[in-house]
Amino acid sequence: MSSVPESARRHESWPVRVVLRLWDTGREMELMHRALGFSALGLVTLVPLLIVIAAASGGAGGFVSWMRAGLGVAGRSADAVDVLFSPPARVLSTTTAISVVAASVFGVTFVASVQVGYERVWGLVAAPWHATWRRAIALSVLVGYLLAAANSGALMSGTPVEPAFRLTVTVLGGLLFFWWLQYFLLCGRVRPAALFPGALATVAGLAGLRFFSHFVFSPWIASSAVSYGPIGTVLVVQSWLIGIGFVIYAGPLLGWALTERRIDRRPTGRP
Repeated sequence: MSSVPESARRHESWPVRVVLRLWDTGREMELMHRALGFSALGLVTLVPLLIVIAAASGGAGGFVSWMRAGLGVAGRSADAVDVLFSPPARVLSTTTAISVVAASVFGVTFVASVQVGYERVWGLVAAPWHATWRRAIALSVLVGYLLAAANSGALMSGTPVEPAFRLTVTVLGGLLFFWWLQYFLLCGRVRPAALFPGALATVAGLAGLRFFSHFVFSPWIASSAVSYGPIGTVLVVQSWLIGIGFVIYAGPLLGWALTERRIDRRPTGRP
């Protein structure tokens, strides 16, 4: 329940009511708990699947470079990330079809957790069981977007426009992807116009996390790799994924608060 009475909240300004509603709703939907679950599922399901698919397509180096760019690391920190995420030379010959299918199934579970988070943000009931195919499609598009962002620099490699082109693909592609992802996983139950602010907030939050990671996680990886070896790098990457999970859910939550006309209504009270 809210710590501020509704009668008192009506006398607050709109920005204050938005902040209070964000706090209450984030606590009700256990925002940090969902971010922790996002990090754990992402590391054990999505990352291995991406490494195998990238290796099969000949773009494993591009995926590792995307990880370095996302973490904002360089020097010894980048070397530690390379050691952790670069696949062995025989990764394809030692990977069975069953393991790939299992990783894909777990990846669908990862997308399902994101779908539940979106439904909690908008106060919607769970999607019907026959909408499970949407999670598989969303996983495929997610993998495609991440690999496209990872290898976008190869198209303009060595040219002056490479950084700008890669930034455009990542940012514009991310905006379109998160806009579409919300609409698709919510089964079209929310208007696209209402979902756009959440997608914009998500991309802005990920950009902010990128700069934060450059100044905090990058030196942390270097020191952890020296002190604890690869397990130290894993712990830092896990923390980075927690930040991504928080942004993935907090972005749509902020978008809901900005588009909600009657902010004093609980999200679970809407049909």
